[in-house]
Amino acid sequence: MLSDFGTEVPGEVCMSNHLPMANIQSIETLHRAGHSNREIARILGIDRGAVNKYVQRLRAAEAPPSLPDAATADSQNRPNLRTGSAGEVPTDGSQNRPNLHMPLTGQETSGCRPSFPGRTGPRSLCEQYREVITSKLDQGLSSVRIHQDLKSEHSFLGSYHSVRRFIEHLGVKKPLPFRRMEVDPGQEAQIDFGTAALVIDANGKKRRPWMFRIVLSQSRKAYSEVVWRQTTDNFIAAIENAMHYFGGVPKILVIDNLKAAVKQADWFDPEIHPKLQSFAAHYGTAILPTRPYTPEHKGKVESSVKYAKNNALMGRTFSSLAEQNEYLLEWEESVADTRIHGTTKKQVRQQFEDIERPALMALPRERFANFHEAKRAVSRDGHLEVDKAFYSAPAEYIGRRVWVRWDAHLVRVFNDQWRQIALHSKAEPGRFRTDSSHIPPEKVSTVERGTNAILRQISMIGPQAKAWSELVIQSRGVHGIRVLVGLRALAGKHTSAELEQACSTAVSHGACRLRSIRNLLERPATQSQQALSFIEEHPIIRPLSDYSVDSLNAFRKERNYERESP
Repeated sequence: MLSDFGTEVPGEVCMSNHLPMANIQSIETLHRAGHSNREIARILGIDRGAVNKYVQRLRAAEAPPSLPDAATADSQNRPNLRTGSAGEVPTDGSQNRPNLHMPLTGQETSGCRPSFPGRTGPRSLCEQYREVITSKLDQGLSSVRIHQDLKSEHSFLGSYHSVRRFIEHLGVKKPLPFRRMEVDPGQEAQIDFGTAALVIDANGKKRRPWMFRIVLSQSRKAYSEVVWRQTTDNFIAAIENAMHYFGGVPKILVIDNLKAAVKQADWFDPEIHPKLQSFAAHYGTAILPTRPYTPEHKGKVESSVKYAKNNALMGRTFSSLAEQNEYLLEWEESVADTRIHGTTKKQVRQQFEDIERPALMALPRERFANFHEAKRAVSRDGHLEVDKAFYSAPAEYIGRRVWVRWDAHLVRVFNDQWRQIALHSKAEPGRFRTDSSHIPPEKVSTVERGTNAILRQISMIGPQAKAWSELVIQSRGVHGIRVLVGLRALAGKHTSAELEQACSTAVSHGACRLRSIRNLLERPATQSQQALSFIEEHPIIRPLSDYSVDSLNAFRKERNYERESP
């Protein structure tokens, strides 16, 4: 079979000429919607080979235009792929989309081109949106963003690659110039880390710390602090020291996407570290991470870090971290603050004192309680461990894991919904902090309830029982509480009358032991009175006067005689 160009087309390809126009348009629509060739063939119920050929033709129609060959005389007389005839251009608007209903010859087409002087071929689908694309480029939008806006705002059917090629042919290949942003006084501070000078200890061991640096965006007043590690605690402590050094709080803190501050980097919805969020809430400021891999968003502190490294630290070594921090603090006041800044053309210190310091927000009364945070399991005794000390939690959380947040003064316990369920003062290692409300009533002992509680219970037996109980507490102190618990237990085995009689007898004889009450309850009242009385004479027991010295001597002589006799 011969094509319209007079070339022979393989037979297996010619079957695609029989596809209806509706199927061809559906292929184009589904392809632009992002469906794969396999999915298009399945949806339309046609051969995947035919889909592949038509998709290839569509991609070829959007291929980058080639420059016309001026030496080719018949370049103007090439067959028009839209119509199949030479030099004819349809006038019904069909030139804005490729004609896929042509015999598939396997030849590549010239594709859609921007309308540029000296270039031939079909126009690009982006041509009619030239002004829109140019305007968005002036706004600094990327080709991806422009393609998305064209699809959503103008129902654009072209692919992303066609937009990117159109932008390239517009000559926009270099990055757009960065727009410098200036802010109001007290509005913003930028933060970054850089390498500090070497620290060489007395043993000759070398270690290089990190330099934290924060710059107020309006005056360029800065603060530096050297730390060993970029941890969340060190980051928060350095920011807090800087705020007290400035004497106020800026409204916004622009930070990098360091792991100590940002758990999940995202330009639109970053996940800030919970501790840093609490710190920002305490000082009434906001944390704004920059776009990932975009250091120019915090260009002021980027240049400030380079200035500090080159001017203050280059070629210097220190014997300790504290020595380097002291030097940086002196350098900030004597060198950095006294310079005329290259951009503002004003002295940094004067600009800070006159304009920026009054605009800063006031410091809170107390510093941020820099806390630690972790999950802890509540043991069977209702306590959890923090720094080798033990703190109680409500009984319903026994065997479960809870969130614990602690600092140098307080220990706070939270459930999974971050609702505070317990609050304790910090205890020394090995000590316990127990809230009485966390103990189930059935597990509270009488000793824990106190003396007054047990006396109120025993007074319900009768006045004699109360009198005896008061006598026990008076004579035995705290050890008598257990005795009273035993008396209360006897109330379950004996009547109140029996207990009253026994307690009355015990009080009259000054008996303060529980066994006396038990003995009295086991005997009749008459025998009990006799048993407790002190008997001076008894028929079996001889009086002490009978045991005279003479009798004792006679007894000894008799024993010696018995031993000497044969």
